[in-house]
Amino acid sequence: MGFRLPGIRKTSIAANQASSKSVEVPKGYLVVYVGDKMRRFVIPVSYLNQPSFQDLLNQAEEEFGYDHPMGGLTIPCKEDEFLTVTSHLNDL
Repeated sequence: MGFRLPGIRKTSIAANQASSKSVEVPKGYLVVYVGDKMRRFVIPVSYLNQPSFQDLLNQAEEEFGYDHPMGGLTIPCKEDEFLTVTSHLNDL
């Protein structure tokens, strides 16, 4: 018997632009937009308590304040940096 740790779910904005309101976010998750292409990720809210993810949130606060034009949280870092941080969080 095993268990599965929550992980990120990646979707493309272009693929979901027309139906962004109809895409449901599971309970316990939130949407973040990352990188130059503003890729949409659905991440567990448990990431918010992790120091490495809080560093990304501080970057977002410095750049955007609390005004996030995409409707979700926008994180101003490269996509590969975000994936590195979240992959380490998945291993916890």
